[in-house]
Amino acid sequence: MNVKLRGIFLKSALCAGAALVAAPAVSGGSAAATTGGAAAAPVAWSATHGTATAAGTRWTEASDSGSPFSALVIEGELRNSGSECYSVWVRWMRDLVPGPYTKQVTQCGTGSTPVNIRLGAYLPTTTGDLKVCRGNQDTKDCGDPVSLTSWPVTGTSRTTG
Repeated sequence: MNVKLRGIFLKSALCAGAALVAAPAVSGGSAAATTGGAAAAPVAWSATHGTATAAGTRWTEASDSGSPFSALVIEGELRNSGSECYSVWVRWMRDLVPGPYTKQVTQCGTGSTPVNIRLGAYLPTTTGDLKVCRGNQDTKDCGDPVSLTSWPVTGTSRTTG
């Protein structure tokens, strides 16, 4: 079976009984995500809405749950310069199935609140996003979501000759 993915045709190895697994590795300080317990270099993230900004860093590290997969750690701060309440909401998608947004922290009025999120088993098929929303009840009035699971591509340049 041929599958077209973003303009590229792929032969399905699943028809032949093979399994495909993506598991990028970290070497030489690369900021790629890992699934085998190795740590990845921290990557900055930020999201805004209204008078609030949430920002910080995220990285992977060895899981403390005994899982063979890395843990995803997201740390930062929610800052509000206005009088209303703002909240940070996160949604995880596992195996292409989106879960609901869940509220992580809320800051009412001027000030800041720490953001500390840990996903104990970060599997290769897990994606997630974070957004800042006005209020603390729902996700009806929010800024654009930012990815928590996209990683910068780094590498060495190749010379041909």
